[in-house]
Amino acid sequence: MTALLRLVAWLLAAAVTFATLGPPDARPRPFLGQQGDHALAFLLVGIAFGLAYPQRRWTASALAVALIGLLEIMQLWVPGRHARFEDFMVDALSTCAGFALSAAASWMMAQLVHDPDAVTRQRP
Repeated sequence: MTALLRLVAWLLAAAVTFATLGPPDARPRPFLGQQGDHALAFLLVGIAFGLAYPQRRWTASALAVALIGLLEIMQLWVPGRHARFEDFMVDALSTCAGFALSAAASWMMAQLVHDPDAVTRQRP
């Protein structure tokens, strides 16, 4: 399962990189608006990498933010693209939110595995 999660994470990262730096004709058309599409794409990347590398979640999230910054800067050399701090912030925050969601999901699964009745049990 871990190998599949890692494959999905890296494929998502490659797709986001291609959409960011690829030719204009190959870029997907926005359906949530530019910022919404950015947020969704990078949220999914954060979730995927957070689930794929749970023991290295902090390191992976820091590396992801640095690489998002590099990806944004690389747009300066792509015709028709522009680097904007606003895009970097949306992308980085969305990725970090994805890592946080993956951590929360992992924590909840661990709680269910250790005590399956914990979710439904009433507290006095």
